Amino acid sequence: MPGKSFGKTISGRPITGDLIDELVARAEEGQPVEELSGRDAALVLGIDTRYTAAVVKDSDIYVLAGLLARSEPWSYRSLAERLRVPHPVVQRALARAKGADLYSPDRREVHRPHFEEYAIHALRFVAPAQLGPLVPGVPAAWAAEPMASAVRTSGEEPPPVWPYAQGRVRGQAIEPLHPAAPEAVEAWPEFGELLALLDSLRAGDARVRGVAGDLLSERLRSQVPVADR
Repeated sequence: MPGKSFGKTISGRPITGDLIDELVARAEEGQPVEELSGRDAALVLGIDTRYTAAVVKDSDIYVLAGLLARSEPWSYRSLAERLRVPHPVVQRALARAKGADLYSPDRREVHRPHFEEYAIHALRFVAPAQLGPLVPGVPAAWAAEPMASAVRTSGEEPPPVWPYAQGRVRGQAIEPLHPAAPEAVEAWPEFGELLALLDSLRAGDARVRGVAGDLLSERLRSQVPVADR
């Protein structure tokens, strides 16, 4: 996961997926990476090799969802700002998504049919999510729109929530695709709705996944890519 620490630090910063993306992207662009001594460089590159063995990461799906939710032209930096992540995270996510045929760099668009197939049939296996302990947070998955209006619940079970200290709802914790999600959706409801569908596919039962899959397919097939407007 992007926020997961590998138990080591560089210049006092815990080594996480986001930090690896940032440092490796800077090195690939030929920029100076003052934080890295020879030993630290070997450490990061070793972790990067193991960490990116899986072609697509949770944070990559988060970035692709941001691309799908946007309604305006974008750059790496503008999209990163909306997603609340460093811009190298966006850059490397799209590079991996291109390798998985989920993103077209020529059109600068998500490959919608492939993303739809991946999300509905593979996401719960490659980015599974389980309900955890009761925490304050932000309604997620089937507790958030558009799922909340489409799925009836008994009301006896606590709702799924993204853990968030400023959250006003107490429910069962579900880990978001990226730790920045609770802040990113505050001013971006369209993005929050898409993440709710993806989280329902990651953590829901067969009934919830069926509803989420139908809603996701409808949304992807009805949207007109920004490049075509």
